[in-house]
Order: sequence, then C-alpha cells, then structure tokens
Amino acid sequence: MRTKTGTVTSNKMTKTIVVKVVTDKLHPKYKKRFQVSKKFYAHCEDSSKVPMGSIVTIEETRPLSKLKRWKLVETVSVAK
Repeated sequence: MRTKTGTVTSNKMTKTIVVKVVTDKLHPKYKKRFQVSKKFYAHCEDSSKVPMGSIVTIEETRPLSKLKRWKLVETVSVAK
C-alpha cells in the first residue's frame, strides 16, 4: 500500500480530515527544484482528536466516498 505524510489542514467534517502533502519536483529543462502541494481527503474515525497543523501518515484504501480514497494510519506529531 502507498503511504504519504502531510499536514492536517481541516478537521471540520465528520470522520474526515484533509491532509496537505508537499512534494519536491524537478523542472525538466531548467533543473530547478520547486514544491507542489496536493490535498487528500482521509478517513478518520474521530477527527476531533487530530488537531489542525498535526503531521500525519495516511494510507491508500478502497474508495470510501466521492473524494475519500485514503485512511489515517498514525499521527506523527500533534500540533498545539
């Protein structure tokens, strides 16, 4: 299974968190590195326990809804 690590940007929905994953890419011609970010919707049984700004690891799973294809595996660090 694929896993990704990112920052929680929203926990307002029931059983769903939004995780922002930032990756580095290399420009094909100019060879300069730049950052690209993408939002992933992840299933979390109790989204109130994962505050915004926390760093989490998510794992790919079967489609759970229209946008949710990931689930929360662990919380790496909790924001205060």
